[in-house]
Formats: sequence, C-alpha cells, structure tokens
Amino acid sequence: MEKVSTIGLDVAKHVFQVHGVDAEGAVVVRRKLRRDDVVAFFASLPGMSDRH
Repeated sequence: MEKVSTIGLDVAKHVFQVHGVDAEGAVVVRRKLRRDDVVAFFASLPGMSDRH
C-alpha cells in the first residue's frame, strides 16, 4: 500500500467507509469495512509518528 497521508472514516451502524489519500491528494485507499474489521485495518497501516 502506498503511504497514506490523510484518512477519512465514515461511521455507520454496520459498515464503515474508509478513504485515504497520499501527500499529493491521490486516492490510495477506498474500502468498505465491517465493524469487526476496523481495528485490524488500522493496525495494519504503517505508523505515522509525525501525525497527531
């Protein structure tokens, strides 16, 4: 996966939409996740130590 610079998360009851872009604004992640998969998805992303 290319380096994600910004992530948007649309939360709902059962399905979450994830949209991630790189530093240039190109879409690198667009996924539909079930509630049970959200934590595992974010845990699989590389660390962003320069973010807060």
